[in-house]
Amino acid sequence: MIKTKLTELLGIDHPVISAPMGSVAGGRLASAVTAAGGLGLVGVSYGDAAFIDEHVEQAAQAGGVWGVGCVMFTFDERPGLWEQVMGYAPPVVALSFGDEEQVHRYVGRAREAGSHVVVQVHDPEQAAVALRAGAGVIVVQGAEAGGHHKRRLATLPLVPAVLDIVQGAVPVVATGGIADGRGLAAALALGADGAMVGTRFAATEESLASAGFKSTMVSARTADTVDSRAFDVVRGIPWDAVYTARTVANDFTRTWEGRDEELAERRAEVEPAWLAAVARDDTTQRAMFAGEVLDLVHDIRPAGDVVRSLVTEAEDALGRLVHGITAPAGA
Repeated sequence: MIKTKLTELLGIDHPVISAPMGSVAGGRLASAVTAAGGLGLVGVSYGDAAFIDEHVEQAAQAGGVWGVGCVMFTFDERPGLWEQVMGYAPPVVALSFGDEEQVHRYVGRAREAGSHVVVQVHDPEQAAVALRAGAGVIVVQGAEAGGHHKRRLATLPLVPAVLDIVQGAVPVVATGGIADGRGLAAALALGADGAMVGTRFAATEESLASAGFKSTMVSARTADTVDSRAFDVVRGIPWDAVYTARTVANDFTRTWEGRDEELAERRAEVEPAWLAAVARDDTTQRAMFAGEVLDLVHDIRPAGDVVRSLVTEAEDALGRLVHGITAPAGA
């Protein structure tokens, strides 16, 4: 069993967190990850009140150490949802994508409610802000991640850079480009205290991903992914331009590549047909956010199995590394 500052702080068995992927990470997935000894998070940022009542309540009733993932700028646009979410007393609140004022405000509110507060960052400067705001855990996201991420900073060099900022003050978790135990072992070798995993958990029996999306994750490869803003534009979500979203390329992304301004102008015309395509699970049109780990996703498995294989494979990989180290002569 792998014990780290993260497992000790949160009281979980394994240093594995399922990412709070909007519209994919519901109560069933979060509960399954938590039951297997990790930390399961419900993605509530794009959910409405009914989604929160269904999925956060499901996670809360299952018990254990679970949490919610909140995109800060979207909560500022949806009055009352924060209070609704916090009414379920989540043990963990994971915050992402906010400016400095929002980070301080939401960290403070979550801490006042008694939750462990996790803040996702994308560069060392954001890590310093999160630390000053009082974050209890910092998640470092590299550009390999599925969904929204900063354009260029990769996980491998970014994690040690953030560790140099944090200086051991709080646990640090790596995310982006991790789908199996080798990735978890690499994160631990860098000095991180755990890993947050998205795409691999999206491709599980318990995720809310549609049948077409799940089938695509198994059949598509990493080379099929593309960074795009098209799905944010058609949905009218005002993401900061420094962030793009990694998705499986399809006819929609190919049609609108490099045409963000035109799509914004024609949104009233395009959105109804696009929403109808999403409703019928048309994979040539719908968003299918996935990371650079698709070459490692070959099947749809129970989330608990994913947690256990991540840990077992990481233990094996770390054991091989330790066994391969030869003590210097005379030591």
